Amino acid sequence: MFEAERPRLLGLAYRMLGSLTDAEDIVQEAWLRWSSVDGDDLDRPQAWLTTVTTRLAIDWLRSGARTREEYVGPWLPEPVVGEPGPDERAELADSLTLGFLTVLDRLEPTERAVFLMADVFSVSYREIAATVDKSPEACRQIASRARRRLLGARQRRAGADRQLVDELLVALWLGDMDTVLKRLAPDVVLITDGGANRRAARRPVTGGARVGRFLTNLAHRYRARMSVVPVTVNGEPGILARLDGEIDFVAAFELDGDRVTTVRLVRNPDKLRLVDSEVRIT
Repeated sequence: MFEAERPRLLGLAYRMLGSLTDAEDIVQEAWLRWSSVDGDDLDRPQAWLTTVTTRLAIDWLRSGARTREEYVGPWLPEPVVGEPGPDERAELADSLTLGFLTVLDRLEPTERAVFLMADVFSVSYREIAATVDKSPEACRQIASRARRRLLGARQRRAGADRQLVDELLVALWLGDMDTVLKRLAPDVVLITDGGANRRAARRPVTGGARVGRFLTNLAHRYRARMSVVPVTVNGEPGILARLDGEIDFVAAFELDGDRVTTVRLVRNPDKLRLVDSEVRIT
């Protein structure tokens, strides 16, 4: 039963934390606690596991708040690379994009938990209230406030187009700046997360011309040493780049209509350790 629930629990913890590595630790701790109780004595074991996983994630967030404040450069979630399963619901995939997780990270731990349980995992307010030690009515109000803060963060994914991203990548590789600029929105933003140990832009790069030059120079500088393959990154079209055979970065492209509006590039090696692993989350 636990193994059947693992993808869902991992998806809940990952959305809460923005870190797949830490989410796996949370789920492992939930497993240890599950192993110490008699599942036959639980009326609703799935609900029990949801509660335990959520509380563990809230505790982790509260204990790790100071670490996030000291993070070097822009922070992006740990990417999940692969293809979405054929039975994955659109709203679940939508809530996994790096852009949505970045916005979600602005919520307080309890707000995050209430919103995810109510809007993504369809948990009743009665169960949510028992999980976060608040009344059902208070949870409804928290969820409503969270929705207002997140308004619009999940509405651009529908325009994501693999072909457009591939055309942009070819243009970058050829140094065709005219085509590059046609594929980038005028107000496009490039966000790079290198952590403390990898070179990356410490501030977002904005504007079509600046982002175009940045990416074109990157492709030109490492052309002979870099290999790039198309992948899906958190449900969005992306790329996995290797430098001298070693994973160097993962990038996800957010689109609005026929142009790229945001590029999120993760170089932090701590966030790339699980890129080659097959991880199933829902």
